[in-house]
Amino acid sequence: MGFWTRVKEIFTKTKKPVVLGIALGSGGAKGMAHLGALKAFAEEELSFSVVTGTSIGSIVGALYCKGYSWADMAGIVENVNKKEFSKNLRPFADMAPFEAFLEEYVEGDIPQLPLPFAACATDAATNECVVLREGKTAKALTASAAIPPFFRGVDWQGKKLYDGAFSNAIPADVCRELGAQVVIGIDLSAYAKADDEKGRIERLVGSAIGAFTPVRTLPDAKTRGYEASDVMLRPNLYDFKATDISRAAMDAMFEIGYREAKERMPEIHAAIEAARKNRKKSK
Repeated sequence: MGFWTRVKEIFTKTKKPVVLGIALGSGGAKGMAHLGALKAFAEEELSFSVVTGTSIGSIVGALYCKGYSWADMAGIVENVNKKEFSKNLRPFADMAPFEAFLEEYVEGDIPQLPLPFAACATDAATNECVVLREGKTAKALTASAAIPPFFRGVDWQGKKLYDGAFSNAIPADVCRELGAQVVIGIDLSAYAKADDEKGRIERLVGSAIGAFTPVRTLPDAKTRGYEASDVMLRPNLYDFKATDISRAAMDAMFEIGYREAKERMPEIHAAIEAARKNRKKSK
């Protein structure tokens, strides 16, 4: 091997890679699609340096930051859906058992996670997004997933926090603020329709629940995620609900998330390459 060939090889290996981030959206049991996408990313040897999430997305994101593989996470998320979340799903339930369950997997504070991470919750007083980057990881995830009126809000530094889906359902903007140069978002409710019978029924149910909900969905709760993402994955989960926790449903949602990530992989690689070229031009 020639001298300059060796120099080029060393430079190629040591050059700083593009900072890739992922913003994992809310969606309850539909979060199994996140794991399918993570499997696809692992097969492509794509890893994320910055992670943000809302509700179930925050739970998956924190597990990813802790180093769990998609296969390890599958069993944990199934337990979140079946053994913990569904068991406690009743009006104004205490989330302490849920937090204790999460503590088994993500003990410690957020800054102790190996990767930059943030969870998003909603302030009951202002209806604004609260970005959680410090404090107990399990408590932050619990706040991010506290769906009213089924769960009580979580007390956090003088605020009452609820599910982040109301204010920032796909926190791609937060991911970029944490340093990601390319952001991949995952929208678990992209195919929810309001103009057919199913959509009308869901809207009526939502209105009924909303009467007992201390927070409201902000107009840009989802659009801000689209605006800040380089690529937004949109697994078609229209036939599933956020409470579908049967084995068949979870397996199907996992596979849909996997296929969506696989099919969109050329766009993701193109976004990474574009960021790499732009970085070269700016030097």
